[in-house]
Amino acid sequence: MFLVGLTGGIASGKSTVVAMLQELGCVVIDADVIARQVVQPGLVAYQRIVRAFGPEILTESGEISREALGSIVFSQPQKRQLLNSITHPEIQKEMLKQILKYFVLGYRYVILDIPLLFETIKMTRFMKLTVLVYCDPQTQLSRLMHRNGLTRAEAEARVAAQLPLDQKIKLADRVIDNSGSEEDTKRQVLKLHSSLEDSLGFLWVRFVAVTAVVGAGGLLYFLLQRLVS
Repeated sequence: MFLVGLTGGIASGKSTVVAMLQELGCVVIDADVIARQVVQPGLVAYQRIVRAFGPEILTESGEISREALGSIVFSQPQKRQLLNSITHPEIQKEMLKQILKYFVLGYRYVILDIPLLFETIKMTRFMKLTVLVYCDPQTQLSRLMHRNGLTRAEAEARVAAQLPLDQKIKLADRVIDNSGSEEDTKRQVLKLHSSLEDSLGFLWVRFVAVTAVVGAGGLLYFLLQRLVS
């Protein structure tokens, strides 16, 4: 099994692409979903976030308010870095668990939906392929303002909190341009899906894994033989 890193920018249309890939039968591990899971009350990340940002970020039910926390971290880069240092290790551990599960089940590849893939450079080294969902800056701002009910200044601040899409293009192996129609985006997704299905990259990973298991088994057998002889 090999890993495909899928990323984009806020309001670039990554969720649309993910939905299309899932309709085609692709396994997608969503970092945002995991991010919400690891900050549930009582968990390690939850406790550290509350200590770092104070009880004012909590809702009446005791859960972390994404809106209250977002308003802090989007305007204060240091606070955003602090939040990332708390949540990223927990997110990565959960993603690894899910990757291992699909590996054992025999999947050829898994798509990791990671919004900040290029911002957290450590993750890219594990990807056989990185895919960027792109749209032009004006379309991105317009979509964000409409979707979240933000002013232009608020939308620009949120976009500025991420690496610009024009820079991410230089880092990505493949680009899906979502600036146009849904039909145009779907054609690009189908092309990507076809190339993933045809890839034999998973064979090398399987070979390495089987070799490691066989080697470990041989070593264990040798040690047992020495013990009983």
